Amino acid sequence: MTPTDIPDGFKPHFRKSPLTDPWEPLYSKRTEKAVVMGLRLATPHTNARGLIHGGLIASLADNAMGYSCAQATGWTTSFVTISLAVDFIGSAETGQWLAVESEVIKTGATICFAQSLIKADDAVIARANGTFRVVPKKG
Repeated sequence: MTPTDIPDGFKPHFRKSPLTDPWEPLYSKRTEKAVVMGLRLATPHTNARGLIHGGLIASLADNAMGYSCAQATGWTTSFVTISLAVDFIGSAETGQWLAVESEVIKTGATICFAQSLIKADDAVIARANGTFRVVPKKG
């Protein structure tokens, strides 16, 4: 796999954000149960030691789990993060493909619980779990 290869099924991410703009291009794919986010790691994604920054991992996990909750509820509501926990268990370097694979654990009228594995070239480098509050869409 070359640094420009994008795995099958990934398309340019469907939602832009001022926070994630410097990290573009971001990619995502929708599965039956989740939204998987991915990107090819580059220098803007790293810390001073040249490894992927933990803040990037936390932010992308937060996004992927929130989008997965939205998909699980038919995109009829929005979500805000109540809590987010990330365990860092490995590292990644530029050129690797980073994928955030989420799973919705439970949805309710006001809360959604999700978890994710963050992988660099298919090796797990972090895990995350989040709790999200339902925010009804306006108008």
